[in-house]
Parts: sequence; C-alpha cells; structure tokens
Amino acid sequence: MIETPRAVLDIEKIASAADDRASRLEVLVLGPNDIAKSTRARLTPGRPALLSWLSAGVLAARVHNIEIIDGIYNDFNDLDGLRREAAQGRDFGFDGKMLIHPGQIGAVNEIFAPSAEEVDFARRIIAVFDEPENADKGVVQIDGKMVERLHLDIARRTLQLVEASG
Repeated sequence: MIETPRAVLDIEKIASAADDRASRLEVLVLGPNDIAKSTRARLTPGRPALLSWLSAGVLAARVHNIEIIDGIYNDFNDLDGLRREAAQGRDFGFDGKMLIHPGQIGAVNEIFAPSAEEVDFARRIIAVFDEPENADKGVVQIDGKMVERLHLDIARRTLQLVEASG
C-alpha cells in the first residue's frame, strides 16, 4: 500500500521490486486517505490535490508491469460520487478500486468492466488483424478510424478481462 509521502516519492522504486519474482509483488494499492492526512491535502470531489500522485502510481505500475488499485471512496451511501471517482480512476489507468461496503461492489464492477461496445470493437479489431491480408500491416482502418497494432494489444486485454470476469 502506498500511504505516505515517502512511499509516493519512492513509488517507482517500490514498484521495481516486482522485477524480482521472489518479491511476489504483483499489485500496488494507493491509500488516498492516509496520503491526504500525511500531506494535509484535502480530499475534495475530483481529487485535484492527489492527481499527480495518482498518475505517478499508475506510471510506476505500468513501468514494472504490475496492477494498481485505487483507494477507497469513503461515503458508502453516495453511489453517484463513488461512480464518478471510480470512473476517474479507470480513466487514469487503475485496474480496480478498493471498497469499504458491499453496496459498492456492483457500481465499481460496472465501471471497471469493459462495456458491450468496447468488447464488440475489441473483437472487430482482432478479426481485422487476423485477416491474412493484414498479417504484416501495422495500421488498419475500421469505421474510418486508424487502428494500430497497439490497439490490438488493448483489444486482447479487453477480451481477457471479459473472460476473467466470467
């Protein structure tokens, strides 16, 4: 868990432990309540005071190929606020969100799960790149959009998430 100013400053160093398989580090979890307390930052809607720290965590996790989970949303009676914050975390690149109440599970699962449209487009990307005439292409066009091989990797991950979630 990343919960202190020191941990935030050293987040890449902490994440680098994952490079050593013996460390068994597979995921980072950001603790915004503890970070806010330690830094005297205010936890306000949109979390503007924490945005750079959240971004640093995602970057460190990606550099070392591990998952990262966003911290809790305190007001478990405010599902709209939870949805906004979970969507923000998803858009930042977090892999999930910690929860403090069973009533939060459905909303967070919905936010972090790929939408039907994303799943459909992922399948289309894979199908286009699987066509023999596209085997050596780095870029194809789908519905007037440029789609690169990096989008193929994203599409595969999207379908892996769907498969993992059942």
